[in-house]
Amino acid sequence: NDEHGQPFDPHFKINNAVSNIICSVTFGDRFEYHDSHFQKLLRLIDETLYLQGSIWSQVSLFDFDFKHMKTMAKPQAVSLEDWNPSETRDFIDCYLKEIAKADADSSFCEENLIFSTLDLFFAGTETTSTTIRWALLYMALYPDVQERVQAEIDAVIGQSRQPAMDDRDNMPYTNAVIHEVQRISNIVPLNVPRMATSDTTLAGFYVPKGTVLIPNLTSVLFDKNEWETPHTFNPKHFLEDGQFKKRETFLPFSAGKRGCLGEPLARIELFLFFTALLQKFTFQAPKDVKLSLQFRTGMTLCPQPYQICALSR
Repeated sequence: NDEHGQPFDPHFKINNAVSNIICSVTFGDRFEYHDSHFQKLLRLIDETLYLQGSIWSQVSLFDFDFKHMKTMAKPQAVSLEDWNPSETRDFIDCYLKEIAKADADSSFCEENLIFSTLDLFFAGTETTSTTIRWALLYMALYPDVQERVQAEIDAVIGQSRQPAMDDRDNMPYTNAVIHEVQRISNIVPLNVPRMATSDTTLAGFYVPKGTVLIPNLTSVLFDKNEWETPHTFNPKHFLEDGQFKKRETFLPFSAGKRGCLGEPLARIELFLFFTALLQKFTFQAPKDVKLSLQFRTGMTLCPQPYQICALSR
């Protein structure tokens, strides 16, 4: 509403909102949108993820001790002064409760708490924010899809209340559009590198301890044998007889025990943000501007900076 229908770059407006949700879940607190420290942190994260665009720089993260990041996270992550085991307020409280069980075989420890907190903050902010930016771009480029999503929102939710997760099962088209945005935007094409913690054998292949594994998610998200039009934005990929259709080859969060830690939260965020935005606004290109689907390569594939107009409905 602050933009009054004028062109604006949605990047940091979306980052602000998404990262504050992560802060609420993780720390039990949130920042004011104009907090200078908060804004500096978001810009540093954005620059860091851009500079980590090379796969070799991502692999080198295994040798990086995260000294400065640990220093930033530690005051929040390990502050026990006001921790009450009988009152769980946030993710950190839940983790501290597990640490307190003192199980020698458990992986719950102070160091893992810090890294898990950083995982949630970095991955939870950047991936969700980037996906929403792609979604708004696709809505502006495919106004017929946007109109159909808005028609479904009006029919199921209306304008008098906010969207809720209970609405998702009654909104197959909107759900399909969100999934198709995730598929075609392919924001983490090689996922995040993993390292084998012990010698193992997988599908007949010996994988020694210390081996860096790089999953190629692009191979399944654009497989011509699995998707009718793999290189075209097509919500019908996730529809069958008008109902939402799950696809086994839809793996933007990867799979298995080392899949994305924040997948459940990301799914909730994407649905609520996307439906709330299209409930109140119609997104379109500024006058005489041709929007592009060109991306900027970093740790994630994000849209090139763009301006868009949000018109109140």
